[in-house]
Amino acid sequence: MLIQSINPATGFDAYSFNASSVEELEEMLNVSGRTFEVWSRASFEERSELVFRIAGVLEKKKGHLARMMAEEMGKLYSAGVAEIEKCAFLCRYFAENAESMLEDEIVETEAKKSYISYRPSGVILAVMPWNFPFWQVLRCAVPAIMAGNTVVLKHSSLVPACAVEIEKIFREANAPAGVFKTLLIPNDLTEYCIAHPVVTAVSFTGSTEAGRVVASLSGKHLKKSVLELGGSDPYVVLNDADVSHAVKTCVESRMINSGQSCIAAKRFIVDQHIHDVFRDKFVEEMKKLIMGFPMAEPTHLGPLASVKLRDQLHDQVMKSVAMGAKIETGAYKPASPGAFYPPTVLSNVQPGMPAFDEELFGPVAAIIKAEDEVDAIMLANDSSFGLGAAVFSRDIEYAEKVAKDLIDAGVVFINEAVKSDPRLPFGGVKQSGYGRELSMVGMREFCNVKTVYIS
Repeated sequence: MLIQSINPATGFDAYSFNASSVEELEEMLNVSGRTFEVWSRASFEERSELVFRIAGVLEKKKGHLARMMAEEMGKLYSAGVAEIEKCAFLCRYFAENAESMLEDEIVETEAKKSYISYRPSGVILAVMPWNFPFWQVLRCAVPAIMAGNTVVLKHSSLVPACAVEIEKIFREANAPAGVFKTLLIPNDLTEYCIAHPVVTAVSFTGSTEAGRVVASLSGKHLKKSVLELGGSDPYVVLNDADVSHAVKTCVESRMINSGQSCIAAKRFIVDQHIHDVFRDKFVEEMKKLIMGFPMAEPTHLGPLASVKLRDQLHDQVMKSVAMGAKIETGAYKPASPGAFYPPTVLSNVQPGMPAFDEELFGPVAAIIKAEDEVDAIMLANDSSFGLGAAVFSRDIEYAEKVAKDLIDAGVVFINEAVKSDPRLPFGGVKQSGYGRELSMVGMREFCNVKTVYIS
């Protein structure tokens, strides 16, 4: 069986690989299990040296890796370079801080001594998406490996070359053979991996629908799971906001990765007193964006990852229009080859429309009018998702209260676009998943939190 990627800008084949047999898969899982027995006893110094080397390999190869992402899933070359640089930063952050994050915590009890110890749990199965082919994998793998775990990767079938390249990076950094393994397998072997005795936990990033399947399988086999799923992130623009700044930030956030990001802004909920000004400026900025090939300059957005995904997005747009949404710009499928979709703005978006209720994974913005601040917060929370959100206001004290106490999301930014940062925990609530990645909180997700009590 071949696992083959298609260049979404041209429609031509990009890369192809032979899928692993069940026998080969079994051996790779067992190698990771055997390696864990040794790696879990490695010193933090040894683990850090490896992860520092990985950072160096990433930086050395960033041009090559960015080109590979452009070819497999349509990412802009410049965005690919930025993704790899962020991965290198992540590596260095955890290499420098993991030991202190996992120090024993003394707890005063009646015992002579009692404390909490954070020990590695085993082999972590990472089931990862195509939209950030290196970042999504490494933000899971690096903290897990620094904690003493080993990692096996089941990557999206859209990016097999990126998946293979990640294991090569570990090899170039002289990692022990089983610390990180890429599994080139079809989706129907995912349960085989989850059920395997050496696998102790699962980290999944992807759609809410697929997340339900992974959560169900993990529960069936009594394996811990961390899920980072879809989002329909609201950006709440209050009536005292700096409209020019809000528009610039909102457009930039909506267009992250050509709109294909779980934390890209999707619903723009704007106070009625500034709604029309915001809408007109937003549309004006979206019309300036240049659509083109990922390697070309200047290009602001490339193709979506596949024609199938582009067509699904267009269907969501057209259903919303049929229900009363107004097309301000875009909303058509170009006649040219490839999975391109233009910058699109819909206004008069209401609850019940796909543009309000569903995740639109592409360059489509939904502008929603709110009567006042109370209505804006209600509309922001009127969603099955709860990943990221942003609040725009000149009243920072009030905006902080809204962010902290009133918005249902795992991540809320004020006067800034939502982004992930190795230093801060990342994850969602409701149908956006559970558990956290990154920071000390994320690092401890795949540890055995062990109590030691000495009488």
